Amino acid sequence: MTQSNGRLFGVSLGPGDPGLITRRAWELLQRNDCHWAYPVRRKHAESHALQIALRGGLPLPAEHTPLIFPMTHDAEILAGYWLRAAETVLAQLHSGRNVVFLVEGDASTYSTFGHLARTVQALDAAVGIEIIPGVSSYNAAAARVAMPLADTDETVAIVPASYGIDMVERLLNDFDTLVLLKVKPLLDDIIELLQRRDLLSQAAFIEKAGTPEERVERDVERLRGEKVNYLSLLLIRNPHRQRGEIIRGCRKKTSNPE
Repeated sequence: MTQSNGRLFGVSLGPGDPGLITRRAWELLQRNDCHWAYPVRRKHAESHALQIALRGGLPLPAEHTPLIFPMTHDAEILAGYWLRAAETVLAQLHSGRNVVFLVEGDASTYSTFGHLARTVQALDAAVGIEIIPGVSSYNAAAARVAMPLADTDETVAIVPASYGIDMVERLLNDFDTLVLLKVKPLLDDIIELLQRRDLLSQAAFIEKAGTPEERVERDVERLRGEKVNYLSLLLIRNPHRQRGEIIRGCRKKTSNPE
């Protein structure tokens, strides 16, 4: 008799507060037929995703595996690590074990899980994969500072700051709210842009949202010259944005009614 494969779950844990773990994720993490896998940046490094589960009081199961995903933009290097991670996961799945991959934030949003899932399916298309949705860092951050991301017909852009200052400025022209993720490398440049656009008072900085080390700064100008954590973001509201009407396929600029 052929043994059936286990199922791969991308389990979203939220950005840091274990209280934001969904009931569905919590139930999966308490099952005894699941092998835990979780991302680390290098061998023996701490896993942010794993720490969320442990802070929630969940015991680390006997069967667990850290999977290395280094901080690099080199596609060739990353492909090698994704392949090794997928092969490690597949060994568990082919033995009939379910695998839960712990994900910080939401597994569908800028997550390592997407790369892992695609590589696993490329190696074995028969493997079943399920994503358990969760709270994203920017949702938690917006709630923390009581800043609405959007109201009525307002628009929101969510992008990594690494797209560059020129792109950030263009997005400010077209969106009511801008969520900038991973702002560490460009923080001073972004602050300069916000000062020039008279938007400093409309911005909020949140670092390591929901964790015991969470930091919130509403006076973002105070961050000039500081080194911030990789897990940091900026929320920016733009009350000066001009709205546009779509008329026969073209945008017509109108005054902001606010």
